[in-house]
Amino acid sequence: MAINFNTALGISPKALALREKRSEILASNLANADTPNFKARDVDFKSVLKQSMPSGVSMERTHVAHIVPPEQLLGANLMYRNPHQVSLDGNTVEVHIEQAKYSENAVQYEASLQFINSKFSGLMTAVRGQ
Repeated sequence: MAINFNTALGISPKALALREKRSEILASNLANADTPNFKARDVDFKSVLKQSMPSGVSMERTHVAHIVPPEQLLGANLMYRNPHQVSLDGNTVEVHIEQAKYSENAVQYEASLQFINSKFSGLMTAVRGQ
């Protein structure tokens, strides 16, 4: 039986690529924090996840205590961020929010790497038969 990496790895490689691109977008937002009229951007991760799910599978909360899943780059909608406080020069970058989003994305990127690593470890165990 041949191993098909696309089915074995699931959506993890696509999630990793999206997290990488999101890091670039968030870093660009931070780099342009002092640029007049610069508009902060972000991606809609939820739209990509919905497109990547197999047909008939949906993500739904079955209990009120479950975590709400987060909301076109690599299939994601590239959207403008609405600022909490409007800058006088028209810039919508809020450094503290962008730093928090960047840190959150870095943790999620690491998690995606760990998922892929564990899947490869499982495949190697299956191949070796140990």
